Amino acid sequence: MNVARILYPVQVLGPGKRIGIWVAGCSRGCVGCSNPELWERKPEYEISVDQLIALINGICKNHKVDGFTISGGEPINQAIELARLLVALHVISSDILIYTGYKIEELRERQDPAVNEVLESAAVLIDGEYMEDLNDNTFLRGSSNQRVHILNSAYKDKYQEYLTNGHNQIQNFITADGVVSVGIHHKSF
Repeated sequence: MNVARILYPVQVLGPGKRIGIWVAGCSRGCVGCSNPELWERKPEYEISVDQLIALINGICKNHKVDGFTISGGEPINQAIELARLLVALHVISSDILIYTGYKIEELRERQDPAVNEVLESAAVLIDGEYMEDLNDNTFLRGSSNQRVHILNSAYKDKYQEYLTNGHNQIQNFITADGVVSVGIHHKSF
C-alpha cells in the first residue's frame, strides 16, 4: 500500500480514540482539497499490508483503540490492499470509517470484488467529491454534498448520536515532518 501517515489518537474523525490512516494517491484533484500533498503516490510511502498491520498491532498493544478512520488520497484506488487490511482491522475493531471521493452508487456499479469487500467491511462510508463552494462546516464532512452511509447496522445508533451531538474540531499532531493538522477544516482557515 502507499500510506503517507498513521496517527493515534485521532479524536476528530469519528467517535473515540481512533487510528487514522492516510493513503497516498488520488487523481481527482478537488479544488481546495485539504490533503493535496497526498495526491501523488511516493516510493517512500510503500508498505506491505503485513507491515502496516504490525505497526497497528504495536499501537494497540499499549493503547485503547475504539476504531479506525481511513482517508487520503483516495483509499478506493488501493481497494485490493485495503480489503485485505480491513480483514485484519476487524480483529481489533469493526468500527471502520472510510472517506472516498466516489459516490457509493459508482462503487457498487463497478462490481469489483475488492471494492465490494471494502464496502462490506466498512462500518461507515463518507462519500462524494469535495466541493469547496459547499464547505459550510457540515459535521464530519468537508462539503455538504458528501453523504454519511452507515453500512454496518450495529453502529447505527452510535453514529446517529455522534452526528447529532458532534461538531467539527481540529487536532494537531507533531510528527517528524512537522505539524499535521487533522479534522474537517472550514474553507476560511
